[in-house]
Amino acid sequence: MAASEENSSLFPIFILTLMALPLVPYTIHKLFSAASKKTKTIHCQCSECTQSGKYSRSIFKRISNFSTCSNLTLILLWVVMVGLVYYIKNMSSEIQVFEPFSILGLESGASDSEIKKAYRRLSIHYHPDKNPDPEAHKYFVEYISKAYQALTDPVSRENFEKFGHPDGRQGFKMGLALPQFLLDIDGAYGGILLLWIVGVCILLPLVIAVIYLSRSAKYTGNYVMHQTLSTYYYLMKPSLAPSKVMDVFVKAAEYMEIPVRRTDNEPLQKLFLLVRSELNLDLKNIKQEQAKFWKQHPALVKTELLIQAHLTRESSSLSPSLQGDFRRVLELAPRLLEELMKMAVIPRTAQGHGWLRPAIGVVELSQCIIQAVPLSAKKTSGGSSEGIAPFLQLPHFSEAVVKKIARKKVRTFQDLQDMTLQDRAELLAQSAGFSSAEVQDVETVLEMMPSITLELICETEGEEGIQEGDIVTLQAWVSLNRANGLIGALPHAPYFPFHKEENFWCLLADSASNNVWFSQKVSFMDEAAAITGASKAIEETMEGSGASAKEISVAVKETVEKVKSGSRLVMGKFQAPAEGNYNLTCYCLCDSWIGCDKRSTLKVKVLKRTRAGTRGGFVAEEGLAAEDGIEEEEENEEEEYDEDYESEYSEDEADDKQDTKKKAPAANGTVHKQGSSSESSGSDEE
Repeated sequence: MAASEENSSLFPIFILTLMALPLVPYTIHKLFSAASKKTKTIHCQCSECTQSGKYSRSIFKRISNFSTCSNLTLILLWVVMVGLVYYIKNMSSEIQVFEPFSILGLESGASDSEIKKAYRRLSIHYHPDKNPDPEAHKYFVEYISKAYQALTDPVSRENFEKFGHPDGRQGFKMGLALPQFLLDIDGAYGGILLLWIVGVCILLPLVIAVIYLSRSAKYTGNYVMHQTLSTYYYLMKPSLAPSKVMDVFVKAAEYMEIPVRRTDNEPLQKLFLLVRSELNLDLKNIKQEQAKFWKQHPALVKTELLIQAHLTRESSSLSPSLQGDFRRVLELAPRLLEELMKMAVIPRTAQGHGWLRPAIGVVELSQCIIQAVPLSAKKTSGGSSEGIAPFLQLPHFSEAVVKKIARKKVRTFQDLQDMTLQDRAELLAQSAGFSSAEVQDVETVLEMMPSITLELICETEGEEGIQEGDIVTLQAWVSLNRANGLIGALPHAPYFPFHKEENFWCLLADSASNNVWFSQKVSFMDEAAAITGASKAIEETMEGSGASAKEISVAVKETVEKVKSGSRLVMGKFQAPAEGNYNLTCYCLCDSWIGCDKRSTLKVKVLKRTRAGTRGGFVAEEGLAAEDGIEEEEENEEEEYDEDYESEYSEDEADDKQDTKKKAPAANGTVHKQGSSSESSGSDEE
């Protein structure tokens, strides 16, 4: 019975151990993560972003951020652990090991005379004749008398000193740390032990495995449904115009699960009238087009109308029942757009190339959703391939303001950025009627906008030139600069209700054939991961070229400093195509800002395969460095721009125009400015 009680007393300790093993490391990780967060403000501080409340630090906001499900669960588990510790402490004080010397107040090895003196002394206080208290009588009989007998008997004392027990050596015992009622096999609770073992050891792991497998079978690692990826892959076409990307985007399985209520019919009808001009309906057959639109699946109609309400900034007119669906649609948008981008650049052709035109359309749609700018605002106007869309992302700007400043010969976004602070303030104050506070908001956002530069190297490792069939290595350093000095930052997006980190897509593509040869996503938020990846890539590259350990160390140090200064390394390999001249373009496209994209051209000549040892040098067009095989060129956007990269929301018939211009100089990768990140230079001369 005593052994059973001892086993039962170990059950709380067993539970405490199981809880502490995962809980303590997880808590330490959470604390270190919270302590390592940068205190530097990386979000926009203009008045519009402040009023949006997205970055507010009020007491309610802090409580809501703290009171997440994981944090509350963590606190609850710690409360349970503290309760177990308190219970075990009290239980250990009640369950005491029989120690005769301690009971008599003596040290181990005391003499017989000392034992007798201690016994007489305690008898005066606890003997029933001296102390009528029942507790004293119980303590005297169960502890003092037994301790005296154990120490005065020579055999019992010798056994205790040798083996720790008056009865001598004890056998080895094993027990289960379970409650007493579970150990009473012969009683009414005999089957509970079996059920407990089956539940914990078999059923619980089985349930966890089933939940995990069912979820993993439905979602990808990016928490996007497999059905969505299948739909995107099937609907993605090489000639998909940017204006048609929306039709593919809204067909995600996640959006099909959004509930459609009968009470939403009237609000959606009103919303349709507000955003009808943005739905690409044929005005000549408007009635047929409207009927065709409403015949679609109700979830598709609802999703597209809610997205258009966001793009046209009409979300305030939504009914309360639609507000929850509206937030859900926007919450899913960033990761769905990322997967849609992957479906555009995934290898499709026999050479392993993706498609450029739909990839550009996905990025343009992402930019418009983050900045809440209508797709129609990207129509080419005033000599700008981006239209008035870059202006509309600035605070307090509207189409009327853009028309006013255009009268002062500020027709492109680059013109506005190139102005001095004083000239820009005078223009906005006099022409647009901005107050000093509104002018300051504009300057704050302009300082947040990134400026991108590209450094490109394209070569065959260990060889002087590029021959057909070679494995070509592309090494690109993408450098980011902001006027306010930040590197990683959150974009200005007051109308997008969630935090969104800016990402860049680096694409190496042939615009004439609409093929993407290489693609990679670049982020400037995680500096530590960028340092690790860049250092490893440079080290492996130099080891393959036979560099010494000292040279590798110097190169790695330079790489680390370059990453810390705001650069990211993009490296990739692709197989050289057949013999010929190729005018490639390296795109660096931002998914959050409009007008901050960057392009550089690569003129590459692939030679015919020759015998080993007779390979010719790298042959390129004029101005091409022999050791790199690359020419970086940049042109002024006002003079000319690549029609393949031009936004096509106004004309879907541009597919036919591309086929007739593949041999033209503009289709061979000439570079022009993209927003604030371009620099003017001479045009190509073929």
